[in-house]
Amino acid sequence: MKNLIYLFTILLFATSCSSSFLEESPVGELTEEQVTTAENIESIAISAYSVLNGQFDGASNAYNSPDSNWSFGDVVSDDAYKGGGGTGDQNQIHLMEIFAHDATITDVGRKWSCLYEGIRRANLAIRLLEKSEDFDSALKAQRIGEMKFLRGHYHFEAKKIYNNICWIDETVESTEDYYSISNTDLTSAEQWAKIEADFTDAFNALPSSQDEVGRPTKMAAKAYLTKCYIFESKWTAAADAAQEVIESTQYSLEPNFRDVFLPENDNGPEIVFSVQHSINDGTTSDYSGSISDRLMSPGGSFYANYGFLRPSQNLVNAYRTTADGLPTFDNVELADGDNLDPRVDHTLARPGIPYLDLGVYDWTPREATVYGPYSPKKRMVSANSAYYTSSWPYVNALNYYIIRYADVLLWKAEAEIELDNLDEGMIYINMVRERAKDSEYVQNIDGTGDAANYFIDTYDSFADQDEALAALRMERRLEFAQEGHRFFDLVRWGIAADVMNAYFSSERLIRSHLTNASFVAGKNEYQPIPQTQIDLCTGDMQQNPNY
Repeated sequence: MKNLIYLFTILLFATSCSSSFLEESPVGELTEEQVTTAENIESIAISAYSVLNGQFDGASNAYNSPDSNWSFGDVVSDDAYKGGGGTGDQNQIHLMEIFAHDATITDVGRKWSCLYEGIRRANLAIRLLEKSEDFDSALKAQRIGEMKFLRGHYHFEAKKIYNNICWIDETVESTEDYYSISNTDLTSAEQWAKIEADFTDAFNALPSSQDEVGRPTKMAAKAYLTKCYIFESKWTAAADAAQEVIESTQYSLEPNFRDVFLPENDNGPEIVFSVQHSINDGTTSDYSGSISDRLMSPGGSFYANYGFLRPSQNLVNAYRTTADGLPTFDNVELADGDNLDPRVDHTLARPGIPYLDLGVYDWTPREATVYGPYSPKKRMVSANSAYYTSSWPYVNALNYYIIRYADVLLWKAEAEIELDNLDEGMIYINMVRERAKDSEYVQNIDGTGDAANYFIDTYDSFADQDEALAALRMERRLEFAQEGHRFFDLVRWGIAADVMNAYFSSERLIRSHLTNASFVAGKNEYQPIPQTQIDLCTGDMQQNPNY
């Protein structure tokens, strides 16, 4: 039931969008008795899921509030360029890319509004569930658990993007109360504690499995708790939580890396929690599809020529491997005949390599003189697929994976390494590398052999903690490239300024659009708080440092 999230009765007060997250929408002519019927509450709860894909109003610009965080997690990292029709096309994202933006740009404001619209809907559902006498009592606790899971997710996203956030729960009902809540009411530790509490409550309330895909489970909540602990550097708690997810045996790695990103395999054994995308389901303009990623369409004979999210040369170079099949870590530019991690040609498009089932990637992508020859591939669906729409808005039905089992394994590895259990950490890194090694490799166009010199192997040992951490961090980059995580990893590791400025120093030699790029430590780790929210708040709403 992939359409669970999107096929619902739209209630005016449940889904109408406000100019800021601080405004409650009117209930209109509905009485409280009508509002709290089981049918209406189910619709309201589903509306809290519907914001997950970044689409929360009638516009088609969810690409400014993307569920995949392609602009907030990839373009602002060393993994990707903005792309498109030059620096003036979605110029505000170009300004984000070179860290020259401010608190007034569209994307910073729209992403905040999207996340807090999700929070608002989850809170509304919780309030009505608690009031309802009509809702099945056994199911009520589960639905409240789902809403707390979603509220935890939306707050987590806000926390990792903006850091100093407003915590909003179901006790906040009136417009005046919304306006009074600021991002200084709680300390950072207290904000994290609130997010953890929502996932803990969800874990206690949710079932081990759900009949309808898209709804979170008990182990999904535990995995999200693991992610919280990782971001907070709570290594023992993270190791223990990850172990619990692993020991549940509810998840496993998809045997073939490419198969993870086929829409027909959505909700497979590797997917812990994802945003459910669907097409041709009767929703307006296929807004339930991958609407926030629609600008990735890479042109050529098969796709619209939007050309955004272009892999960087730096990312391509990272896939070089040594004679032992391990990462080189040197970022020397890739040359013909080099050993390569096979994930490279499943993740991005390189000239001369087959592109899905559409023949050789032999087209010149949009503005190649600015952004280079590479295009997205991992989350693109073949133009031949029934899961792709070849007309506007050019979306597909591939889900966006918020947490994969590979995440859990590498979080476990990271926690163990931070606890100085290097051999234990190596086990989980090698599990991810072993899957890449044993996967099907991209074949040349006539199917007679590998399309490149693919060679990957596992680690035998780590000399010390630094070497182990370097391996772990590289593995996350190679495994999750183009999935919206890279920048947030760099920030939580405390290395964003060093990595990004080193990247700009070398990459601007071949990509002139990065000439003026510079990362300021103590500022650019987080996005600015939208100026509109500061202006609306009657409390002590503070801008992030140095903006």
